Order: sequence, then structure tokens, then C-alpha cells
Amino acid sequence: MFRPISRTWLIVDIVGAVLGFALTTPLTFVFGTSGLSAWVPEGPLSTVAYVTVGVILWGAAAIARLSPTLALSVAWFGAVIQMGMGLPPAAYDLGIMVVLFATAAWGSRRLLWIGGVSALGGGVIGGLYFGVVWSGELLTDAASALRAALIAALLASVFVLAMVMSWGAGLLWRVILSGRETQVARAQAEMLAAEEQERVRIARDMHDIVAHSLAVVIAQADGARYAAAAQPEIAAEALGTIAQTARGALSDVRMLLTQLRHRQGDGPQPTLADLETLFAQVRQAGVEPRITVDPMPPGEPPGAIQLAVYRILQEALTNAIRHGDGAVEVHLAWLPDRVDLQVRNVIGGEAVPTAGGHGVIGMRERAQLVGGNLQAERHGEQFVVAASLPIGGSVAG
Repeated sequence: MFRPISRTWLIVDIVGAVLGFALTTPLTFVFGTSGLSAWVPEGPLSTVAYVTVGVILWGAAAIARLSPTLALSVAWFGAVIQMGMGLPPAAYDLGIMVVLFATAAWGSRRLLWIGGVSALGGGVIGGLYFGVVWSGELLTDAASALRAALIAALLASVFVLAMVMSWGAGLLWRVILSGRETQVARAQAEMLAAEEQERVRIARDMHDIVAHSLAVVIAQADGARYAAAAQPEIAAEALGTIAQTARGALSDVRMLLTQLRHRQGDGPQPTLADLETLFAQVRQAGVEPRITVDPMPPGEPPGAIQLAVYRILQEALTNAIRHGDGAVEVHLAWLPDRVDLQVRNVIGGEAVPTAGGHGVIGMRERAQLVGGNLQAERHGEQFVVAASLPIGGSVAG
């Protein structure tokens, strides 16, 4: 029944209701009270009647934001007391308008429509009641009855118009508040989506960098261990490759961490010119890639395509180092509208890259980011990674 509102708004509502009562009650006496019915004679009793009804109606207005349901009930009670005492319409009835506004603005969906019915029904009832009872017409003939009916219809129209306008203003404010909430929710959803995309990107980059570098380091370390006794110079060369690879990986990781702290822009990304360094690392790890580029690039491919090709090759060659046995075949075909990429390697033992692994997922995401597609699956004794990336209208990743 009670809505959670801040103490500030509660104080504002109470102060506003007190001011409303203080301003409207004197106006009632300024415009006169001659319309009081016979059972509330003019004098101290009439003053008490006016003040009592004013307190009830503005008391309902004071709690309208806190509890629109209770405020509507109290307002109806005050209106019934007002009609029951035969009191004429007065300035303090503005408190009813405040309550109707609150039912539409802050009430539940059910209370919203109850408030609308109250605006219509209350206006008609009040107009008819005051038009017949308070007009002072004695219904002695057809003419007096017609005059009373006209007065009742006029008052009912005025009351309905005023109450429906108050309720409609609250409905408009409800729509505005709902629009603001929708905008806030959309902004939060967009922020969460952006954060999730950033986490995925960072995870993908970290996997590409760390997995490849560790695969090279592990292969070199194993080779150095076996060659240390017979050929120390090969062991020393392997240790140098390990150090060089580790330094490169450390530099790349530092670049990613810098991007996390400072979002002004991405650092330098690998291009096609860095593929020779990548192939050299693979050779040092004991895997000989056989590379075919036919046809050659017809110019300078977009940066996003170069990055995607590099990262896909990096992950595919890393899988070849970890799970392959022997040489790796790499084929690149730079066509006018796309680049086709294929990496084939013989699978060693029973270790096979799974389609649901992080590496395969990362390669597939790399391809999708530039509008392409990628398949990674086993063909007999070979594991084949095949991708097709459109060159025209690619999306920067």
C-alpha cells in the first residue's frame, strides 16, 4: 500500500498540502457560505464543517505520492462527508485533483483505471448532487425541474472535465517516467553488452598471445632438454628462442593491460608483415610450415582483415605445435572480394583440438567479427581449419 519514497519528497508533499489547505480554506469563506443546507446552519458549526472537510481532502493530498490507494479512499470519504453535510463546491476541492493526479502517475495499473473511473463517476455524482441539492431550486413545476437539471448538467460537465484533466495529467507524467526508466534500462543493457564484448575481446587476445607463446616455449624447452647432453649449442639456441618468445608475449600482455587501464585507443596490432616472424617461431618449435600464397594480395588489405588472418593463423599453428605431428600446410588465396585461408596438419596421437575449445571458438569469433566464417574439423588423419573472410565492407575488429 505504501510506496518507497525519499524523506525529501514526503516532506515536500506534506508542506505542499499544508500550503494548499492554508490558501484554499480562506477562499471558501471569501466567496461566501450562503449555500449551506439547513442541517448545517451558518456560524461556528459551518466553519468547523468546512475546516474538517478541507483537512480530510488535503490530508489525502499529503499522502498521495506515498500511498495513492489510501489517498483515493480518504478523498472519497471527504467527498461523501462534504455532500452529506450539504456543503457547496469550494476551493479546497483542489485536493481531490491532486489525489487523482497521483493515482494515474504513481498508482498500480489497477489503481490507474480505478482513478479514471473515480474521475468520471465522481464528477457526474458531484455535479448531479450539487446541481439538485445545493442549487436551492424547489422542484415545484416543470420549469424548476428543467433549471435544476441544466445546473446539474453544467456542474457535472465542469467537474468531469476538471477531474479527468487532473487524471490525464497524471497519466502523462506516468508515461514520461516510464520512458525515462526504459531509457535507463536500455543504457544499462548497452553498457553491460559493451562490457561483455570487451571481456570477450580481451579473453580472445590473451588466449591468442599466451597460448601461442607457451606452445613455442614448451616445444623449445622439450627440445633443449633432450639435446642438452649431446648438442649443447642447440640447447643454447633453444633457450634463446624461449627468452625471445617470452619477451614478446610479455610485451603483448603489457599492451593489453594498458588498454584495460586507458581506453583512448588500441595499441599496434599484428599485420601481414608480422607473419614471417610467426612462421619463424613455428619453425623454431620444430614444426615446418609449408606456405602457399596464391594469388597474392591485390593491394593493402584492410587492417581488420590483416589482424584476423594473423590471429587465425597464430591459433591454428599453435594447435599444430601442440597436437600435430610433422609438417603444416598453410594456404592463402587473396581474391578480389575475399581471402580464403586453410591450415592442414597431421594429428599426432589422440590429442585433437575440440570444436568447443577456446582456441577454435576464438578463431570462429575472429572470422565473424569481419563478416566471415570458419570451420575447424577433422578430416581423416588431418585437422583442417578453413576460413573465408570478405575484403570489401569488412567490419573493424
